[in-house]
Amino acid sequence: MSLPPRIRLIGKGRAAMSLARALDRAGWQIMGLLGRTDDFASAGAGTDLLVLAVPDSAIATVAEMVEPGDAVVAHMSGSLGLDVLSPHARRGGVHPLVALPNAEVGASRLVGAWFGVCGDPMMARVVSDLGGQSFEVSDEQRAAYHAAAVVASNHLVALMGQVERIAEGVGVPAQAYVQLAAGALDNVAALGPADALTGPAARGDWETLVRHLHAIDPSERPAYLALADAARRLVDGGSLPAEVKDLFNG
Repeated sequence: MSLPPRIRLIGKGRAAMSLARALDRAGWQIMGLLGRTDDFASAGAGTDLLVLAVPDSAIATVAEMVEPGDAVVAHMSGSLGLDVLSPHARRGGVHPLVALPNAEVGASRLVGAWFGVCGDPMMARVVSDLGGQSFEVSDEQRAAYHAAAVVASNHLVALMGQVERIAEGVGVPAQAYVQLAAGALDNVAALGPADALTGPAARGDWETLVRHLHAIDPSERPAYLALADAARRLVDGGSLPAEVKDLFNG
Protein backbone atom coordinates (compact mmCIF):
# COMPACT_ATOMS: atom_id res chain seq x y z
CA MET A 1 0.00 0.00 0.00
CA SER A 2 1.41 3.38 -0.99
CA LEU A 3 1.89 6.06 1.62
CA PRO A 4 -0.51 9.02 1.58
CA PRO A 5 0.78 12.21 -0.05
CA ARG A 6 2.56 14.73 2.14
CA ILE A 7 1.74 18.43 1.99
CA ARG A 8 3.25 21.50 3.60
CA LEU A 9 1.75 24.96 3.29
CA ILE A 10 3.28 28.42 3.49
CA GLY A 11 0.59 30.65 4.93
CA LYS A 12 -1.73 30.49 7.90
CA GLY A 13 -4.76 32.30 6.51
CA ARG A 14 -8.22 31.02 5.65
CA ALA A 15 -7.20 29.35 2.39
CA ALA A 16 -4.23 27.51 3.92
CA MET A 17 -6.17 26.38 6.98
CA SER A 18 -9.16 25.27 4.92
CA LEU A 19 -7.05 23.21 2.51
CA ALA A 20 -4.99 21.68 5.32
CA ARG A 21 -8.09 20.57 7.23
CA ALA A 22 -9.82 19.21 4.14
CA LEU A 23 -6.80 17.20 2.99
CA ASP A 24 -6.09 15.97 6.51
CA ARG A 25 -9.61 14.51 6.59
CA ALA A 26 -8.96 13.02 3.14
CA GLY A 27 -5.97 11.10 4.54
CA TRP A 28 -3.06 13.32 3.50
CA GLN A 29 -0.09 13.86 5.80
CA ILE A 30 -0.03 17.51 6.86
CA MET A 31 3.61 18.45 7.37
CA GLY A 32 2.82 21.82 8.90
CA LEU A 33 1.93 25.41 8.06
CA LEU A 34 4.68 28.01 7.94
CA GLY A 35 4.19 31.67 8.77
CA ARG A 36 5.95 34.97 8.08
CA THR A 37 8.62 34.45 10.73
CA ASP A 38 9.66 30.99 9.49
CA ASP A 39 12.58 30.16 7.21
CA PHE A 40 11.20 29.07 3.83
CA ALA A 41 14.46 27.84 2.31
CA SER A 42 13.94 24.15 3.14
CA ALA A 43 10.13 24.24 3.01
CA GLY A 44 10.03 21.80 0.09
CA ALA A 45 12.16 19.17 1.81
CA GLY A 46 10.41 16.05 3.08
CA THR A 47 7.11 16.75 1.35
CA ASP A 48 5.42 15.86 -1.93
CA LEU A 49 3.53 19.13 -2.35
CA LEU A 50 4.36 22.61 -1.11
CA VAL A 51 1.48 25.07 -1.43
CA LEU A 52 2.15 28.80 -1.31
CA ALA A 53 -1.10 30.04 0.20
CA VAL A 54 0.02 33.66 0.35
CA PRO A 55 -1.26 36.90 -1.26
CA ASP A 56 -0.79 37.05 -5.04
CA SER A 57 1.70 39.88 -4.70
CA ALA A 58 3.96 37.72 -2.50
CA ILE A 59 3.93 34.43 -4.43
CA ALA A 60 6.91 35.12 -6.69
CA THR A 61 9.01 36.41 -3.78
CA VAL A 62 8.19 33.44 -1.57
CA ALA A 63 8.84 30.99 -4.42
CA GLU A 64 12.33 32.49 -4.82
CA MET A 65 13.02 31.88 -1.12
CA VAL A 66 12.32 28.13 -1.41
CA GLU A 67 15.25 25.98 -2.51
CA PRO A 68 14.32 23.90 -5.59
CA GLY A 69 13.91 20.18 -4.98
CA ASP A 70 11.68 17.25 -5.82
CA ALA A 71 8.47 18.61 -4.33
CA VAL A 72 5.72 20.09 -6.47
CA VAL A 73 5.42 23.81 -5.67
CA ALA A 74 1.95 25.21 -6.22
CA HIS A 75 -0.10 28.31 -5.50
CA MET A 76 -3.81 28.87 -4.89
CA SER A 77 -4.13 32.03 -6.96
CA GLY A 78 -6.95 32.30 -9.44
CA SER A 79 -5.42 35.07 -11.53
CA LEU A 80 -1.73 34.08 -11.76
CA GLY A 81 -0.08 31.47 -13.97
CA LEU A 82 2.91 29.23 -13.42
CA ASP A 83 5.58 31.79 -14.30
CA VAL A 84 5.57 33.14 -10.73
CA LEU A 85 6.90 29.76 -9.61
CA SER A 86 9.72 29.77 -12.18
CA PRO A 87 12.58 28.64 -9.89
CA HIS A 88 10.90 25.24 -9.55
CA ALA A 89 10.77 22.43 -12.09
CA ARG A 90 7.47 20.94 -10.91
CA ARG A 91 4.85 23.66 -10.65
CA GLY A 92 1.10 23.79 -10.27
CA GLY A 93 -1.91 25.91 -9.53
CA VAL A 94 -5.06 24.80 -7.69
CA HIS A 95 -7.73 27.47 -7.22
CA PRO A 96 -10.92 26.44 -5.39
CA LEU A 97 -14.00 28.06 -6.90
CA VAL A 98 -15.66 28.50 -3.51
CA ALA A 99 -15.69 31.20 -0.84
CA LEU A 100 -13.66 30.28 2.26
CA PRO A 101 -14.93 32.52 5.10
CA ASN A 102 -13.13 30.55 7.81
CA ALA A 103 -11.16 27.33 8.19
CA GLU A 104 -14.00 25.04 9.29
CA VAL A 105 -16.58 26.21 6.76
CA GLY A 106 -13.87 26.37 4.10
CA ALA A 107 -12.74 22.80 4.72
CA SER A 108 -16.30 21.59 4.34
CA ARG A 109 -16.89 23.56 1.14
CA LEU A 110 -13.71 22.27 -0.50
CA VAL A 111 -15.15 18.76 -0.50
CA GLY A 112 -16.90 18.27 -3.82
CA ALA A 113 -15.97 21.75 -5.06
CA TRP A 114 -14.93 22.92 -8.51
CA PHE A 115 -11.25 23.80 -8.95
CA GLY A 116 -9.36 25.67 -11.64
CA VAL A 117 -6.07 23.81 -12.09
CA CYS A 118 -2.91 24.04 -14.14
CA GLY A 119 0.51 22.43 -14.24
CA ASP A 120 1.64 19.28 -12.47
CA PRO A 121 -0.67 16.21 -12.30
CA MET A 122 -0.46 16.44 -8.51
CA MET A 123 -3.18 19.12 -8.79
CA ALA A 124 -5.57 16.49 -10.15
CA ARG A 125 -4.76 14.27 -7.15
CA VAL A 126 -5.70 17.08 -4.76
CA VAL A 127 -9.04 17.57 -6.49
CA SER A 128 -9.74 13.84 -6.75
CA ASP A 129 -9.03 13.18 -3.08
CA LEU A 130 -11.42 15.99 -2.14
CA GLY A 131 -14.13 14.49 -4.34
CA GLY A 132 -14.13 17.60 -6.49
CA GLN A 133 -14.27 18.47 -10.16
CA SER A 134 -11.66 20.42 -12.09
CA PHE A 135 -11.06 22.27 -15.32
CA GLU A 136 -7.80 23.39 -16.91
CA VAL A 137 -7.12 27.13 -17.10
CA SER A 138 -4.11 28.25 -19.12
CA ASP A 139 -1.83 31.05 -17.97
CA GLU A 140 -3.24 33.34 -20.65
CA GLN A 141 -6.84 32.77 -19.52
CA ARG A 142 -6.41 32.95 -15.76
CA ALA A 143 -7.06 36.68 -15.32
CA ALA A 144 -10.36 36.46 -17.22
CA TYR A 145 -11.30 33.26 -15.37
CA HIS A 146 -10.65 34.96 -12.04
CA ALA A 147 -12.56 38.09 -13.07
CA ALA A 148 -15.62 35.90 -13.66
CA ALA A 149 -15.10 34.29 -10.25
CA VAL A 150 -14.98 37.71 -8.57
CA VAL A 151 -18.21 38.77 -10.28
CA ALA A 152 -19.92 35.52 -9.26
CA SER A 153 -18.85 35.78 -5.62
CA ASN A 154 -17.64 39.20 -4.48
CA HIS A 155 -19.88 41.28 -6.73
CA LEU A 156 -22.89 39.17 -5.79
CA VAL A 157 -22.20 39.92 -2.13
CA ALA A 158 -21.85 43.63 -2.92
CA LEU A 159 -25.16 43.49 -4.80
CA MET A 160 -26.88 41.98 -1.76
CA GLY A 161 -25.40 44.84 0.25
CA GLN A 162 -27.28 47.22 -2.05
CA VAL A 163 -30.46 45.18 -1.54
CA GLU A 164 -30.03 45.52 2.22
CA ARG A 165 -29.53 49.30 1.99
CA ILE A 166 -32.57 49.86 -0.22
CA ALA A 167 -34.74 47.56 1.92
CA GLU A 168 -33.80 49.26 5.21
CA GLY A 169 -36.49 51.91 4.85
CA VAL A 170 -39.16 49.45 3.71
CA GLY A 171 -39.31 47.24 6.78
CA VAL A 172 -38.88 43.98 4.87
CA PRO A 173 -36.51 41.44 6.51
CA ALA A 174 -33.26 41.09 4.59
CA GLN A 175 -33.62 37.30 4.76
CA ALA A 176 -36.67 37.52 2.52
CA TYR A 177 -34.51 38.98 -0.24
CA VAL A 178 -31.78 36.40 0.38
CA GLN A 179 -34.36 33.68 -0.25
CA LEU A 180 -35.45 35.47 -3.43
CA ALA A 181 -31.82 35.64 -4.61
CA ALA A 182 -31.27 31.96 -3.83
CA GLY A 183 -34.29 31.08 -5.95
CA ALA A 184 -32.98 33.18 -8.80
CA LEU A 185 -29.65 31.33 -8.66
CA ASP A 186 -31.50 28.02 -8.71
CA ASN A 187 -33.26 29.21 -11.87
CA VAL A 188 -29.93 30.14 -13.45
CA ALA A 189 -28.57 26.67 -12.64
CA ALA A 190 -31.62 25.03 -14.20
CA LEU A 191 -32.24 27.29 -17.19
CA GLY A 192 -29.21 29.49 -17.82
CA PRO A 193 -29.07 33.28 -17.23
CA ALA A 194 -31.11 34.41 -20.25
CA ASP A 195 -34.08 32.09 -19.63
CA ALA A 196 -33.98 32.69 -15.87
CA LEU A 197 -34.32 36.46 -16.21
CA THR A 198 -37.58 38.04 -15.04
CA GLY A 199 -38.60 41.57 -14.08
CA PRO A 200 -39.09 44.94 -15.76
CA ALA A 201 -35.86 45.02 -17.77
CA ALA A 202 -36.67 41.61 -19.23
CA ARG A 203 -40.13 42.65 -20.40
CA GLY A 204 -39.28 46.22 -21.43
CA ASP A 205 -41.31 47.85 -18.65
CA TRP A 206 -39.51 51.18 -18.63
CA GLU A 207 -42.17 52.96 -16.52
CA THR A 208 -41.53 50.59 -13.62
CA LEU A 209 -37.78 51.09 -13.94
CA VAL A 210 -38.24 54.85 -13.75
CA ARG A 211 -40.43 54.48 -10.64
CA HIS A 212 -37.69 52.39 -9.04
CA LEU A 213 -35.07 54.99 -9.83
CA HIS A 214 -37.20 57.78 -8.35
CA ALA A 215 -37.79 55.72 -5.21
CA ILE A 216 -34.21 54.80 -4.33
CA ASP A 217 -31.45 57.01 -2.99
CA PRO A 218 -29.54 58.81 -5.76
CA SER A 219 -26.33 57.09 -4.62
CA GLU A 220 -27.87 53.72 -5.53
CA ARG A 221 -28.97 54.72 -9.05
CA PRO A 222 -25.71 54.15 -10.98
CA ALA A 223 -25.45 50.51 -9.87
CA TYR A 224 -29.16 49.91 -10.51
CA LEU A 225 -28.92 51.41 -14.00
CA ALA A 226 -25.78 49.44 -14.85
CA LEU A 227 -27.35 46.15 -13.81
CA ALA A 228 -30.67 46.89 -15.49
CA ASP A 229 -28.66 47.57 -18.64
CA ALA A 230 -26.85 44.24 -18.19
CA ALA A 231 -30.19 42.52 -17.70
CA ARG A 232 -31.51 43.99 -20.94
CA ARG A 233 -28.38 42.72 -22.71
CA LEU A 234 -29.49 39.17 -21.84
CA VAL A 235 -32.79 39.71 -23.63
CA ASP A 236 -31.73 40.91 -27.06
CA GLY A 237 -28.11 42.00 -26.79
CA GLY A 238 -29.35 45.58 -26.53
CA SER A 239 -29.50 48.11 -23.73
CA LEU A 240 -31.90 50.40 -21.90
CA PRO A 241 -33.51 53.19 -23.92
CA ALA A 242 -31.47 56.37 -23.97
CA GLU A 243 -34.30 58.35 -22.37
CA VAL A 244 -34.20 56.10 -19.28
CA LYS A 245 -30.44 56.46 -18.93
CA ASP A 246 -30.42 60.18 -19.68
CA LEU A 247 -33.10 60.83 -17.07
CA PHE A 248 -30.74 59.90 -14.28
CA ASN A 249 -27.30 60.27 -15.86
CA GLY A 250 -27.77 63.83 -17.01
